[in-house]
Amino acid sequence: MEPLSSLDRSTLRERALEALRSAITSGQYRPGDHLGEVELGKHLGVSRGTVREALRHLQQEGLVTAGNRGMLRVNALSPREVRELFRVRAALEGLAVAEIIASPRRDAAVATLREALSGLADDGEDFAARLEADLGFHLLLCRLSGNSMLVEAWRYLEGRIRVTIMNCESDGTPTMMSRDRHRSIVDAIESGDVPVAVKVVEQHMAAAAEQYAPKTDEA
Repeated sequence: MEPLSSLDRSTLRERALEALRSAITSGQYRPGDHLGEVELGKHLGVSRGTVREALRHLQQEGLVTAGNRGMLRVNALSPREVRELFRVRAALEGLAVAEIIASPRRDAAVATLREALSGLADDGEDFAARLEADLGFHLLLCRLSGNSMLVEAWRYLEGRIRVTIMNCESDGTPTMMSRDRHRSIVDAIESGDVPVAVKVVEQHMAAAAEQYAPKTDEA
């Protein structure tokens, strides 16, 4: 039997990056947790250099930040950064609904989005399932715009969106992930009125920002 070929450096780096990104966005590592190269390298079975490259990439994504003496930690977005994040989402997804309305495939897009609404539970599902359904709906909205650059921009923010929701959502707060919260977006697209649809998206994101980062006198 021929021996298996060893993984090349780029493959190891990509696997380490994916493993670390998943650990952060799933909540295995929480905001403020220290990320030591030696410990992570032993855990993943890769070199410190490979871990360092993966962590550098996660810094660029905004999931990891350098703290005191250069120690890397899982990033925690400030309330101001969370509000900025949702304003950018409003701009991106507002563009998405405008492009869907302008498309000759608007009716098909509306039907696809209504089908996706069925995956958004008002209650009774666990948090992880609700989160995946919510993010899946918004990513689908962007993809149906037909604008690949828009999708790429949204995916770049996805890790920070996921971490923000995971660390702020609780049973004691009104959820932004319910079916009713999203139905108005689909209704507005179906109406064909671009200003109204964009306004609905902006209101959705403003409500999310207020839930996840309520304004205070200090923030």
